[in-house]
Amino acid sequence: MEPVLIVLVVLVVVAFIALIKTIQVIPQASAAIVERFGRYTRTLNAGLNIVVPFIDRVRNRIDLREQVVPFPPQPVITQDNLVVNIDTVIYYQVTDPRAATYEVASYIQAIEQLTVTTLRNIIGSMDLESTLTSREVINAGLRGVLDEATGKWGIRVNRVELKAIEPPTSIQDSMEKQMRADRDKRAAILTAEGQRQAQILKAEGEKQAEVLKAEGEAQAAVLRADGEAAAIRTVFEAIHDGDADQKLLAYQYLQTLPELAKGDSNKLWIIPSEVGDALKGLGGAFNGLTGNGGANGGGTVTAPSVPPAAPAATQVPLDPAAGPGPVDVEKGAARPRVDPTREYRKIDPE
Repeated sequence: MEPVLIVLVVLVVVAFIALIKTIQVIPQASAAIVERFGRYTRTLNAGLNIVVPFIDRVRNRIDLREQVVPFPPQPVITQDNLVVNIDTVIYYQVTDPRAATYEVASYIQAIEQLTVTTLRNIIGSMDLESTLTSREVINAGLRGVLDEATGKWGIRVNRVELKAIEPPTSIQDSMEKQMRADRDKRAAILTAEGQRQAQILKAEGEKQAEVLKAEGEAQAAVLRADGEAAAIRTVFEAIHDGDADQKLLAYQYLQTLPELAKGDSNKLWIIPSEVGDALKGLGGAFNGLTGNGGANGGGTVTAPSVPPAAPAATQVPLDPAAGPGPVDVEKGAARPRVDPTREYRKIDPE
């Protein structure tokens, strides 16, 4: 019984193993390569698959999803003989599992080496500045070359990105100094433009203020002149309407004469010839008044004779230190005597 039992147990184990090898479950977005006696037979897709145990063998399971593979920094020489380190990232996807298995030994290593050689060819025709500013051009060139080369491997390169471009340390220091100088230059330009604009605005403001001030002064002068003209016109009309006689005008004229002599610096007073006419008017007025008031004395009072008109320009010294000058009486009129040894200052009565 024991040998039979052992045989039964062995058969059960073999059947279980055969059942396990017969049923193959492939996950979603995956594929498997089946070989029969070492030769490619078929590709298993996602789901439940049946194979012949001990005859068919699943060689490789391939992920059909898009893969992201970063490559280490690669030294690349630019056109101006500068060595830069470039990090790249490849986005690829397996489209043909059979070709990816049999057309290339290791498609990951093949993509990496192809990326390095293609990158060196592209960067070798560009200088450092173009390399730093033309990432899109480099990415497009890499993607075109890789997609064409990996098509027969059953690989589709969807995208190529440059993670970093690191120039030498000395070049980085020079670039930082250049960038700092450019920023300082732009700052100085902006500051100068701001100061220039401020000065322009200030000058325009002062100009407008001066113009407005001049316009205000001109309007004030016009209004002042109009007021004076109106005042003179009013006074003239009042005198004309009041029909003032020569006596009143002579009296007003004599009242204004003392104003001409005010001031410590006045040394000479020019008496115009119209003073005689004014005195004549006052004398006539005084004769009329004394003739009417004779009743107080019981007799007639004769008014003194009116002095004749003074010469056109009679010079009277007004120096207080000189004292009263000599007076000549000619034809009943008191005239100041002119000292030829003294200097007189003429005053315009107007």
